[in-house]
Amino acid sequence: MQRKRRGTAVTVNDVAALAGVSPGTVSKALNGRGQLRAETRRRVVVAAEELGFHVNMLARSLLEGRTYTVGVLTTDSFGRFTIPVMLGAEDALGAGQISVLLCDGRGDRIREQHYLRTLLARRVDGIIVTGRTYDPRPSLGPDLPVPVVYARARSDRPEDLSLIHDDAQGVGLAITHLLATGRHRIAHITGPERHLATRERAAATKAALAAAGESLVLGEPLMGDWSERWGREAAAILLRTGEEFNGIFCGSDQIARGVADGLREAGRRVPEEVGIVGVDNWEVMAEGCRPPLTTVDLNLTELGHAAATKLLRAIEGHPLEQGLQKMPCRLVTRRSTEMTPI
Repeated sequence: MQRKRRGTAVTVNDVAALAGVSPGTVSKALNGRGQLRAETRRRVVVAAEELGFHVNMLARSLLEGRTYTVGVLTTDSFGRFTIPVMLGAEDALGAGQISVLLCDGRGDRIREQHYLRTLLARRVDGIIVTGRTYDPRPSLGPDLPVPVVYARARSDRPEDLSLIHDDAQGVGLAITHLLATGRHRIAHITGPERHLATRERAAATKAALAAAGESLVLGEPLMGDWSERWGREAAAILLRTGEEFNGIFCGSDQIARGVADGLREAGRRVPEEVGIVGVDNWEVMAEGCRPPLTTVDLNLTELGHAAATKLLRAIEGHPLEQGLQKMPCRLVTRRSTEMTPI
C-alpha cells in the first residue's frame, strides 16, 4: 500500500530518483531480493521512508538483523491470565511495531519444546513466558540466542528474569480493608495447598492479622478447589463450626462468588453481617457476584507491559535484568465490603 503525497501516489520511480538507483534496485531492496550492497539497500529504505512509501518489513529486518516479532509461550489454555498479560505486552511492543506470536503449550513440556524450536526457527527477537500459575517452572535454559522474560511465571533458574505480582502486598491490602470496615473476625477460604499462591496467600493472611493483633478464625484456612462450588461448600463448613466471623478473605474471585452464594442461601447477609474480599478482579466474576465483589487486582496488564518493556531493552542491546521481581497489586472496592449503619 502506498501513501498519498500532495494528492499523488508515491511510486517506485519516485523512490528510485531520490535514492539515485534504478526502479529495479528499489524493488529488490524493499523486498529483500537480489545481491545488493548494504549501503545501497539502506539508501533505498531511507528514501522510501522519507517519501512515505510503504517499506517492506522484510527489508527492514534484513538491514537491522531483526524480525520484529516476539514469541509468547503460555500454559494458560483458557486465557484467563494470559490475555491481560498479552494486552499489556502488546501495548509496549506496539510502539515498536512488533508482532506477537502466541503459542499454548498446555502444560505439556514436549509441546512447549516444539513451540520453542518453532519460534527460534522463525528468528523471533525475544520470548515472553507466562501461564496459569506462578509455581516455579523449568527454565527454557541459559543458552538461547534471544532474551527471555517470565511474566506471571517463575523460572526455577535464579538468573532468569521473572516478574510476578506481589501477593503478600495484595493480601495486606485486603486484610487492612476488612479491618478498617470493622471486621475483626476474619476467616480465609482458598485453593489447593499444592499451589504456591495458596500457601503464600495463607501465610500473608496470618501475618497481616497478627500485625494487627488479630488471629485467623479457625486458626487455619479452609483449602479446596479454585471454584464457586468449593466456595459454597466452604461457606457451609464455616457456618457449621459455630465460630463467629464477620469477614472472609478468599483466595480467588471464583471462590468468593461461591462463598457469597452459600452465605446468602444460609440467610447470612453480605455486607451487612459479613464482608467478603476476593483475588483477581476477574470482572465477569466480581461484577456478577451478589453483591458485587471487592477484590485484589493483580495488575496483570501492567505486569505484561513491564515484561515487554524489559524485553525490548534487552533486544536493543541492553543487559537483561536478572532475578525475581514483584510488582504491586491494588484493591478494587465494591459492595461486598460496604460499611453499613449499626
